[in-house]
Amino acid sequence: MKRIALTLIIALLALPAVAMAKTELVVVTDAPPKAMNPHAYSSDANLSYMSNFFDGLLQRPAPDGKLSPALAVKWERLDALTWKFELRKGVKFHNGNAFNAADVKFTFERMKDPQYSKLLNIANSIASIETPDDYTVIFKNVKPVPWFAETMHQNFIVDMESSKGRDDGDYNTKPIGTGAYKLVEWVKGSYVRMAANPDYWEGAPKYQTVDIRPITEEATRFAALAGKQADIVNGVPVSLIERIEKMPHVELISRPARRAIYMGMSNKAGTPFADIRVRKAIAHAINEDEIIDKVMRGQATAAAQVPDVPTVGYLPGLKRLPYDPALSKKLLAEAGYANGFDITVAGPNDRYVNDEKISEAVAKYLAKVGLKVKLDVKPKSLFFDELTDYKHSFYLIGWFDGSYDLGRSAEKLLHTPDKDKGMGTYNGGAYSDPEIDQMIIASSSIIDRAEREKALQAINKKSVDDVAWIPLHYQQDIYAVVKASGVQFTPRPDQWIVAKEIK
Repeated sequence: MKRIALTLIIALLALPAVAMAKTELVVVTDAPPKAMNPHAYSSDANLSYMSNFFDGLLQRPAPDGKLSPALAVKWERLDALTWKFELRKGVKFHNGNAFNAADVKFTFERMKDPQYSKLLNIANSIASIETPDDYTVIFKNVKPVPWFAETMHQNFIVDMESSKGRDDGDYNTKPIGTGAYKLVEWVKGSYVRMAANPDYWEGAPKYQTVDIRPITEEATRFAALAGKQADIVNGVPVSLIERIEKMPHVELISRPARRAIYMGMSNKAGTPFADIRVRKAIAHAINEDEIIDKVMRGQATAAAQVPDVPTVGYLPGLKRLPYDPALSKKLLAEAGYANGFDITVAGPNDRYVNDEKISEAVAKYLAKVGLKVKLDVKPKSLFFDELTDYKHSFYLIGWFDGSYDLGRSAEKLLHTPDKDKGMGTYNGGAYSDPEIDQMIIASSSIIDRAEREKALQAINKKSVDDVAWIPLHYQQDIYAVVKASGVQFTPRPDQWIVAKEIK
């Protein structure tokens, strides 16, 4: 008991000074922003912050994430390549500039520039943008993109007039959007302070001042909750749930997450991973039931595939390869690796729930079947840069698709890497299969929903059959709300913290 109290005191002392600053709402989350340029990163952690300062043409409000109007009031597909969006009138950016079609055109053209954007996948799908008047935008795609409109909640619109001449440093740190909140101050590693936009097109949000404080250390997040230093805590440590449940001042809110945690890998010729028997052996060596029970404390659901149920391409009935260390050793021997081989288990240590502990467990299981294992976990700020540079052959990563479409995911995660086309961006092991590549490209031209679903399910099944990745589990999103704050908080499917939705 004394040790627990001492840990809590140390964690409380570690809380940043801003914890004592008075704001109407304080939200603690488990990940900091990397930039205030809304297109600089496609991670949901960064997009979560951006959703407060910027709007997309569309939005996905809580609780179900249904695609809804935002800066566009209507949208329609005119033909296989053409989309028309009718824009909302009377909207202003934080600097007072009026929003119109020119801003939309500028935004998507800038998104094609790697200097400003990592959203090349969607930007490069656009062949041309027409603005017949100030409140109409017509996109012409290079090829059919069935999920084009489905991504418009996360392609945030910037102000053309001010963005053109801004210094890059200013552009990356001081957001000028149309969102419900304006940035007051960003102290890296400490807090993001926001003030309500009184002229917001949906009406001024409930809370006038909001702090979002990123705390990556679990003990310190727990201390913020125990010490009533936050109104909402996102990323509640699963190892501490039993203790949190006993706190009379706290309400726990949980919902099944869309995010799958999986092991990605290479199949590069000349390496052990090129042999499917090795990839299967690795899958059979991992005891996922034990990971859920011991590491995740039951706060996860075993996954047989990466897409979740709401995603087009999810295939009911897929089975995960069972835990079978004896079969794992047999397959390794058949592949010529009876004495094992060197393997590195890479991953982040501050991005997903218990990510480092999951990687440690995977390393332990592989060592038990005779592989010579090295563990390489590090902060996500380093890991994801290495991943996009294809430096890892075997790694832990999490994913859910904001477009609810496996086709978009497959282009990023399964397609042979092609930086110019924005393909394979997060295919860290550079897994490559010409047949899967062809299936992905072919599926992108299918517009009919039922036909498309069959095509994406075929991609899903082939990826599982070929052990292109090893699905582990779907996370459970867990939040804690301090009861005395009177906060009405409804979690979103994408786990974003959108302050305008908090009542």
